[in-house]
Amino acid sequence: MLKAIYPGSFDPVTNGHLDIITRASKLVDCLVVGILENPNKKNSLFTVDERIEHLKLVTGELENVEVASFKGLLVDFAEKIDAKVVIRGLRAVTDFENEFQMALINRSLHNDIETFFISTSVNYLYLSSSTVKEVAMFGGNIKGMVPPEIEKIVLEKYRK
Repeated sequence: MLKAIYPGSFDPVTNGHLDIITRASKLVDCLVVGILENPNKKNSLFTVDERIEHLKLVTGELENVEVASFKGLLVDFAEKIDAKVVIRGLRAVTDFENEFQMALINRSLHNDIETFFISTSVNYLYLSSSTVKEVAMFGGNIKGMVPPEIEKIVLEKYRK
């Protein structure tokens, strides 16, 4: 059984994330969407538990997708859950430079883990969680940037 991890912060989950999740789930037997509990990110919009709930909500129809959180090194989490592949989405050349460096570091730490890069669909090249938050914070329309269920949740968060 081929198990993969798609790691990220998913704060909030975007349609770009969901696109990668859906496409990656067709390539592996089990895809674990791993939410990194990053102590360096102090200004998260949603808690880790909220992000887990959001991801479960939007991936519920994908039978081979699981959602989990982890702390520490990605390769340690991969080893713990017996995942052999890391999935990373790429939007631009700048993404590739950073992701390639991380893939090499992960490989040096754990030689049995491979990184697969999936290019983002053209519809989502511009999209990031940071962009969604900024648009929402200033009252802009985020329809089409996030799944409909998440749109309501993000907008409600900024109304408070």
